[in-house]
Amino acid sequence: MAITYNDLIQVDLGRLGTAVSDWKKAVTNLKQLEADARDGLKKKSDRARWEGMNAGVTREFVNKTAKEFADLRTEANSVFQVLDDAHRELEALQKSVRSLTNEAKDKGYTVQDNRDGTVSVGVQPTTGADAKDGKDDTKQDRQRYADSITKKVARADDINASTKLALRRAHGNDPYNAGHAKYGSLNDAQVERALELAKRREDMTDRELAELNRLLRHNGREKDGEFAAEFFEGLGGPRQTLEFYAAMSIDGTGEDASKTRLAGVQDLQRYMGHALANATDPYTPQSLRGHRQHLPTWWGAEFRKLGTQEIEWERGLWSKPYGYQVLGGLLRYGNYDPAFLTPIAEHVTQLHQDDPHRFMANKPAGGDDRYGFNPSGKLGTGNDPLNSVLEALGHSPEAAEQFFTQKPTVYNEDGTVKSGEKTDFKSYLDLFTKKDFEWTIDTNSQHVLADEEATEKALGFGPNALGHALEAAATGHPYDSSTVDPSVKHSEAQAKLVHDIVEKFAKNPDLLTHNMNGDLEEEKTGPLYALRDSLGNISADYIGDFQRSMYLESSDSKTFQVNGAAAELEYGNAQKFLGLVGQDPDAYSAITSAQQAYTANVVQEFLKAEGRDLTAEDGARVGDLVAPGAAIAGIMSNSRADSIYDYHTAENKEFNEAAADNAKWVNRIVGVGTGAIPAPFSAVGEPVNWLAEDVTESVLKSINKDTTDKAELSAGKEYSEGRKAAAEASAAAVTTYFAHHGGIDVKTEEAIERAVRTQAGVSHSDGAQWNSSGDGT
Repeated sequence: MAITYNDLIQVDLGRLGTAVSDWKKAVTNLKQLEADARDGLKKKSDRARWEGMNAGVTREFVNKTAKEFADLRTEANSVFQVLDDAHRELEALQKSVRSLTNEAKDKGYTVQDNRDGTVSVGVQPTTGADAKDGKDDTKQDRQRYADSITKKVARADDINASTKLALRRAHGNDPYNAGHAKYGSLNDAQVERALELAKRREDMTDRELAELNRLLRHNGREKDGEFAAEFFEGLGGPRQTLEFYAAMSIDGTGEDASKTRLAGVQDLQRYMGHALANATDPYTPQSLRGHRQHLPTWWGAEFRKLGTQEIEWERGLWSKPYGYQVLGGLLRYGNYDPAFLTPIAEHVTQLHQDDPHRFMANKPAGGDDRYGFNPSGKLGTGNDPLNSVLEALGHSPEAAEQFFTQKPTVYNEDGTVKSGEKTDFKSYLDLFTKKDFEWTIDTNSQHVLADEEATEKALGFGPNALGHALEAAATGHPYDSSTVDPSVKHSEAQAKLVHDIVEKFAKNPDLLTHNMNGDLEEEKTGPLYALRDSLGNISADYIGDFQRSMYLESSDSKTFQVNGAAAELEYGNAQKFLGLVGQDPDAYSAITSAQQAYTANVVQEFLKAEGRDLTAEDGARVGDLVAPGAAIAGIMSNSRADSIYDYHTAENKEFNEAAADNAKWVNRIVGVGTGAIPAPFSAVGEPVNWLAEDVTESVLKSINKDTTDKAELSAGKEYSEGRKAAAEASAAAVTTYFAHHGGIDVKTEEAIERAVRTQAGVSHSDGAQWNSSGDGT
C-alpha cells in the first residue's frame, strides 16, 4: 500500500533512527567477530596438523564458520547503509512537508489527504481567502502547494518501496545463511533494480515499466547525479542506451500497443531524458561518497559518432533508425550542459543544412505521429532530429545561449571537429532566418501533402522549436519554466542576441507575415510565423529595453531600468518588430501584461520616492513615465486589429483568452522591478502581492476592452476603446499606489491621475500611428 500524506507527517521516524543506530552497532560487533574468526580460529585451523577424516571435516567447518561471520557482517552493513539512507531522506521529506503544511495553514488554506498519495489544498471557510469580487484568487497558489506536497509524498513512497526490496534481497529470505545481495547505499539497490528491469526491455510488463519509471522519476534528477550516471553506465554505454530506448519506444508506440503501454513509454522518454541531462552534467554537487558523479565526456563524442549510424537493437530489422533520431527523443527533456548538448546541436544543424531530407527517407509512412522515438507526439514525430535538438536547447538556456552567440564550430560526418574550417554562415540565427532555409514536414501522415492545413502545421514544428531555443537563449530560462529566478540577469551576449533578433525581423517582416487565408494578395505566409509566440515572450522579458526605445530614452537611464545588460534597440526596429509579433494572440497578451507591469513598477517607484512631497505639478512627470508603455499599447491595438480584420488569422476571443495564460509576466516583472515580492521559495513557486494582483486585474480588463470594429477601422483606425483601455490601465498604476499609501492631498491625486490619462491617450495614438504608418507588414 502506498504511503499517504498522513503517513508521512505522522510517522515517528525516531524509531527508524534507533534501528539505524542498532544496526550500526551490530556491524561494529560483527566486524570484530569476523576479525576474531579470521585471525584467530581460522589461522589456528590452517596451522593445525590434523590427519585423517577429522582433519577434513573440522577444517571445512572452521572455514565455513569464519565465512559466515564475514557474510553476516556484510549483510548487517547492507541493512545499516540502506536504513541509514532511507532515514535521512525520509526525515528531510517529513520536515519539508510539515513546513509546507504550516505555511499553507498560515495563509488560511487546508491540506486534505486524498488517501491515494495525493493531497488537495482548500480554503478555510472562515478566512474568506478565496473571495475577491466573487473570484478565487488563491487557486493557483493552492495548487502549487498541493503539487509540491504530493511530489514529496511520492518520493517518500519510492524510498519506502526501494528500501523494502533492498532489505528483502539483503536478507535473501534465508533464516540460516547470510551473504546475499550486498549494498553500500540505498542508491546501489535502486540502480540494481532499475538495470534489472531495463535488461528485460520489451518483455517488461506494464507494471514493471511503471516501476522503472518510478525509479527514474524520483532518482534520475537527484543533484549528485549518482543514480543517473550509474544507471546509464550499467546499460553498457551510448550505443546500448540508444538500443534500449529505441526498443522500448517502438514497443510502446506500435499499432498493437495499449494506452497503458503508450503512457508508459511517454513517461520513460521524459524521465530518461531528465536522467541523461543529469548524468552528463559535470558540475553536479558532490555525492555522499565525496566525489562527483557524471558520465565521462567521451559519451558526447560517441553519441555524435552514432548520430549518423544506423541503430539495430535486434537482428533482422527492416528499417533501422539513425542514432540522432533515437537520441533526439531523449534530448527533448532535460536541461543539458553546454559541453554535451551544443556540439550535438551544431552537428545536427550542419547535417540538416547539407541535406535537409537526410533523416526523412526512413520515416514510417501512414502511422500515428507518436510512432517512433518521440512518443510525446509534440512538435513532430522526431524523424527530423533538428526539431529535437532545438527543443532540447529550449530547455537548456546555457547551451542555447552558447549555440546562438558563439562562433560556430565545423564538424565532420562522424561528429569530430573539422579543424581550420569555417561555416558559410555567420551565426545560427543568420542560418535559420535565411529565406531559403528548408524546414521538413516531420509527420508520419502518408497523404500530408494533399492536406494544406496539415502541411502548414507540420512545417511549423521546426520554427516553433526554434522559437523555444531562442527564448531560452535570450532569457536565460527554459522556455516552459513556470518559475523564474529573479537573480538571473541578461548577459551582454544575450542582449546582443535580442538586438540582432529585433533587427533581423524588423528588416525582414516577410519571415513572420501570417496570411494563411490569402485575403491579402500582396502578402504571403512567412516561413517563421510559428515562432511569434516565443518572440512575444522575449519581448516581455526585455520590456524595459522596448520601453526605452519608444521615446529614445538614454541607454543608462535610471528611471527605465533593464534587467542586466541593455539590448540597445533602435526605435524604428523595435516599433516594427512589436507590430509584427503582436499580431499573435499569445505574443500580444505577453507584451501587454509585461508593459503594464513594468509601467506600474516605474510609476510606483517614482511615487514612493517622492512620498508626501508630491504636488499637482508632478502630474507631467508621472505622465512621462506612462508614455512608453501607452505607446506600446497603441502598437498592440493596431496589431490586434490587423490580425483580426486584415489577415483574418485570429478573433477577439482568442486575444482575450490568451490574457489569462500570460498573467505570469505580471508576477515576474513586478517582483524583479520593485523588490516588493520576496524571491520565490523553491518548493512552490511565484508568490503574488497586492501590486501584482491589481496589475493582473488591470491587464485582463484592458485586453478585453482593446477591441476595434470595422467602422472604426474605416474611419481611420482611431482605436477609441484601446486608447481608453490604455488610459485606464495607466491611471490604475497611480490609483493603486494612492489606495495603499495615505497622506497625499486629494486634489494632487486627481491632478496626477488626469495628467496620466491624458498622456496615455496621446502616446497610445502615437504607437497606433507608428505601427499603422510603418505597418510591420
